[in-house]
Amino acid sequence: MEENIFDISFQAEGKKYSGWVNPSEKTDKNGKPTSFHVVLDGVSFGYVSFNNCKWTVNEDRPASIIEAVGHEIERKYQL
Repeated sequence: MEENIFDISFQAEGKKYSGWVNPSEKTDKNGKPTSFHVVLDGVSFGYVSFNNCKWTVNEDRPASIIEAVGHEIERKYQL
């Protein structure tokens, strides 16, 4: 699955973030990963998923950064 890992970078809350995303092996009915392990600036951001029409994460993180991470995932998968 390592070949599916991809890099991301974006700006949020006046700061530049960079890191990588590791899609889960579990997929939905459309073949898209159901969650994504995200690491930003060398620190685990958490497991991000799309639920009830919004991006969520299993950690307490600022909403603007969750949305920015979700946008980067959407760009990769054309969600």
